[in-house]
Amino acid sequence: MKNPNEKAEMHQLANQIVVVTGANRGIGKAIAKSFAAEGASLVLCARNGDSLEEVAVELRSNGTDVLAQTCDVSKEHEVERLFDAANKRFGRIDILVNNAGAFDGGRLDEVSLEAWNNVIGSCLTGTFLCSRAAFLLMKERRSGRILNIGSISAQRPREGSGPYAAAKFGVWGLTQAIALDGRPFGITCSCLHPGNVRVERRIESGKDSDDEPMMESESIARAALAMVTLPADVNFLEAIVLPRDQAYLGRG
Repeated sequence: MKNPNEKAEMHQLANQIVVVTGANRGIGKAIAKSFAAEGASLVLCARNGDSLEEVAVELRSNGTDVLAQTCDVSKEHEVERLFDAANKRFGRIDILVNNAGAFDGGRLDEVSLEAWNNVIGSCLTGTFLCSRAAFLLMKERRSGRILNIGSISAQRPREGSGPYAAAKFGVWGLTQAIALDGRPFGITCSCLHPGNVRVERRIESGKDSDDEPMMESESIARAALAMVTLPADVNFLEAIVLPRDQAYLGRG
């Protein structure tokens, strides 16, 4: 538990309950650590329970209250189980960060239905299911923030990225729909579009495209923190964060 003598006002997320999906590595892990440092209590989920628990143990050792639960966000019953557990543990949810996702692609005629469903399920269906569950809890309190992690692929796709581009275009559209639906209930929804991030998938891939300029996950975490710590009546609707030297405008 946190030190009771610590001044809560020094932390931007003191007393906030935050759900982060896909929190076992990459951007999700960086966001979890950043938000923990700002005083949040965390509900973390991922499909890989072992690596998720490693993150949870690290955060708990630094005094953060963490509920970690294995969850495939594309499965309705698992999402409902996660949010039921979060509500029982903390009584509310203040912030949801929809970060969980998957990447697969190839030329359209080479993309299998299995690959398509995996990406759409993780990136888009998961964002819908988690947002719906959080919305139901936030609506009761007439307060809450939902931050969706999109991608610059939602605006300028690369060749051979049909499933991922479609999923992230969908996330951006869903973000706007949630923002509209949330207005009467004090719920804001925004979308953060990262460019190239040096996450484990890229490090391990060996692809030429992964030799492009990269930024660290911590840079995205800093942007995410800025977006969720604005006054309650302000919505930082959309942000694009990418390496200075990455080809984006006119990229191939």
